Amino acid sequence: MKGSLIILSFFATGLLLGVFRCVPLSWASTDVSFFVLCGLMFFVGFSIGHQPDTVKQFRRIHSRVLFLPLTTIIGTYAGVLAVSFLFKHSVSDLLAVGSGLGYYSLSSILITQYKGIELGTIALLSNIMREIITLLLAPWMLKYFGKLSPIAAGGATTMDTTFPIIVRTSGKEFSIVSIYHGFIMDFTVPFLVTLFCSF
Repeated sequence: MKGSLIILSFFATGLLLGVFRCVPLSWASTDVSFFVLCGLMFFVGFSIGHQPDTVKQFRRIHSRVLFLPLTTIIGTYAGVLAVSFLFKHSVSDLLAVGSGLGYYSLSSILITQYKGIELGTIALLSNIMREIITLLLAPWMLKYFGKLSPIAAGGATTMDTTFPIIVRTSGKEFSIVSIYHGFIMDFTVPFLVTLFCSF
């Protein structure tokens, strides 16, 4: 929760600085966003590669749980389609936003580059909200939908920011599942976002 609030505070600060023209407009150029994105991808790869037991942990996952990331993606798209009539944007644009799967930093930068700042902001806020909802409602999800539901709800955040609440709620035996799920989500986000942004 603390991490989400920090991200939101940075977003709000940037918004205010932009509204009141406190920084040069050149700071918002796509070149700057591109370099930030490259740095972000480097650190994601570094954090995954830095864990020596990652491959061993993945081998212990039950075969049925391997399909959890796929069901998370399908469920996300079903939710997007269910509420798409509420928005003026095309279905492909909304599916691009949903393809962020909670990975707000990466997806918002990509969508801003492909589709503009309005849709990029929507992606940022919707994916931050996904994380916050998971952090706040994980016990409720567990009670009504089972131990895998907080993991599915967390999307790409299940190997970092929502990992502690998932382990505390679903149990330590689901820590490997949570890491696996987050890893697959992190890997697929740039491909899915780029796919739907190309329409």
